[in-house]
Amino acid sequence: MKRLKPDKLHVHFAGGTTPTGPLMPRRYTLTHSDTTGDLYLTIGAEHDRQQIAGWYTRLMRDEVLAEWQDDAEGPALHVHCHVSGGLIFGTAGMRYDIFRRELPLVLEAFRHGERALYDVYPALDHAPIWVHFHAVQEHYSRVEHWGVSADYR
Repeated sequence: MKRLKPDKLHVHFAGGTTPTGPLMPRRYTLTHSDTTGDLYLTIGAEHDRQQIAGWYTRLMRDEVLAEWQDDAEGPALHVHCHVSGGLIFGTAGMRYDIFRRELPLVLEAFRHGERALYDVYPALDHAPIWVHFHAVQEHYSRVEHWGVSADYR
């Protein structure tokens, strides 16, 4: 791990989800503390709406949501980042740059938090990661390939 400090990652498995399954539906909600640097990852069948319901989180919109989807080539991890639209803090360009800078840490957190799942489904290490940047501005609204999970072990 290049950037992740495992002691700063707090993983919670929501009802019906365990460290080893099921694979689908499996969704991720990742938030963080600007003060402590701690990362909070909830893994469940649905995104953890309560985790992102606070006024500060709603204003910052710097959470990262993700989910496994069964694409034409097999499982793929789809990651979603809110760059612009609605009432949020910061310009689209600034937010896009921050998300891109922090995504390696985010993907390391997903991979580390799910290490038991990867032990059960080792092929997931070779599944593609698609990052969806959601923005009103066409320039920032895009989908990018960010390698495979094994890149973030």
